[in-house]
Amino acid sequence: MEWGQGRYEYVAAQLLPTAEVMVDTAAIEEGERVVDVGCGTGNAALLAAERGARVTGIDPAQRLLDVAAAQAAERGLDARFELGEAASIPLPDDSADVVLSVFAAIFAPDPQAAAREMARVLAPGGRMLLSAWIPGGAVSQAVRRTRETVAEVLGQPPPTPPVAWHEEAVLRKLFEPYDLAVSLEEHSISFTAPSPEEFVDRESENHPLSVGARPAVEEAGRAEELRDGLVRIYRDANEDPSTFRVTSRYVVAEIEGSP
Repeated sequence: MEWGQGRYEYVAAQLLPTAEVMVDTAAIEEGERVVDVGCGTGNAALLAAERGARVTGIDPAQRLLDVAAAQAAERGLDARFELGEAASIPLPDDSADVVLSVFAAIFAPDPQAAAREMARVLAPGGRMLLSAWIPGGAVSQAVRRTRETVAEVLGQPPPTPPVAWHEEAVLRKLFEPYDLAVSLEEHSISFTAPSPEEFVDRESENHPLSVGARPAVEEAGRAEELRDGLVRIYRDANEDPSTFRVTSRYVVAEIEGSP
């Protein structure tokens, strides 16, 4: 998926509370070297820089890096942003005291390569924090419905389930080869809008997944069908009948090694 399409700034605003949780949990201190893998428009990177860290943000979407860099410059923060991805981080070995990845490494096509690279740049005694969605709930269902519809109209097989980054056993298998221990803590985040219909429309207009899916779905004449299906998912899951709110669960994984 091309994360630079659509308006990821909208998504970043939704996910800012998770970035705050992760930066708080990491207890980042002044002068520490922080690498934010899949930084997007810089949520976690900028929060870490506000604490006095020396921050490098890595992302495969140049447009998002440009947005993050502009925000850092406007706020006078010590942060730089470079093109790269979880499986190919353009930094030397042992160059980070803290590695962060807010719902980003979980999209790496090669999880083993991503784990290897993040472990490589983490200095001895450093700490890594990753967030990963827990499957289930309305947002998870809607994403699956969108991906399945796109696969159908393109004549592709159904998408394979993603690697379970939210499971401790999976993370241990990925990181124990690098002498890194794993612990998990569960959190939740809410998504709101005036109505389920408006939430679906906002996602369609802004979210990179929805924007990327639109051409194929519209060409197949199934855009209205998909929208109706998504609205039903969110209407059934709505936690606040007077407006709209759904809650998604996620984990923050703390991954650490010995000094």
